[in-house]
Amino acid sequence: MPFTEPSQIGDLYFAFLAILFEGAPYILLGTIISGFIDAYLPSNIMDRFLPKNRYAAIALSGLLGAIFPVCECAIVPVIRRLVQKGLPVSCAITYMLSAPIVNPIVAVSTFSAFGGEFHDIHAGDALNLTLSRIGFAYLITVFVGIAVHQFSIKSILRNNLLKKIEADAQTKKSGAVLSKNKETPDRLLIAIRSTARDFLDVGMYFVIGVMITALYRTQIDQGLVDNFASSDWVGIPVMMILAFVLSLCSTSDAFIASQMLSFSSAAKLAFLTYGPMMDVKLVFMYSSVFKPKFVLILAVGLFVIIGFVFIQLGSLNFF
Repeated sequence: MPFTEPSQIGDLYFAFLAILFEGAPYILLGTIISGFIDAYLPSNIMDRFLPKNRYAAIALSGLLGAIFPVCECAIVPVIRRLVQKGLPVSCAITYMLSAPIVNPIVAVSTFSAFGGEFHDIHAGDALNLTLSRIGFAYLITVFVGIAVHQFSIKSILRNNLLKKIEADAQTKKSGAVLSKNKETPDRLLIAIRSTARDFLDVGMYFVIGVMITALYRTQIDQGLVDNFASSDWVGIPVMMILAFVLSLCSTSDAFIASQMLSFSSAAKLAFLTYGPMMDVKLVFMYSSVFKPKFVLILAVGLFVIIGFVFIQLGSLNFF
């Protein structure tokens, strides 16, 4: 019997599949990149190109997204492999958090969203919002990277990844002897195997996050959010929570934020900064690399830092 009225279950399935098909290609792209990194990139090669000074290296890592633009869905498997290859964790996390925002694709989409023909905002104001999003995201991620540098690697990475790093280090030490006795492995085959393994591992966490996001989008009236727009002290945290739950892609979230006319520019920028760094699906994807306790600390820390920054800027009428 054909449906004559919208079905809540049907809406849930549709939202789930829409988010899944939107994010899955990027995860596949990220795992393909991670597979080729595993097969072809020598250990510690990334560390050789970074400044010896760790704080300068962290600052540079925050700009890598301008050269290697990767969305938040694709960045996790890439970071996982780069850390295994010797990239310092503080630099990896800085790149992981900044890349979905500090890149030219997001800059263009943000400017288009706020400066489009359906908005009364001037081009100069749209440019200011775009540059503010990128600039403050960069500063915040560098600050977080410096803070992460104070943690021990054992308190951040999952035990299985630590074991792989140790195993790679031992293999590197004995590599000269083994290369004389064994044939060179097929690197393309290694890349394909690593891609498949990473896709299944990260994809499992991604699907869980997608289901939670789909439930929120279809079962909760999002129009209720407008009731909290009267004050930045309330509106900014609410917008950040909304960004966390909606789990939008950083290349399209500005088009959603620009339609929330009841909220201030500071609240919109908090939405556009926190969401690409931390959302429901990312919590589960981060858990494939980092220990759950560290993921929780990172989520709360980012929420407090971003909220504080934009509440203060809003009170100063910066935007």
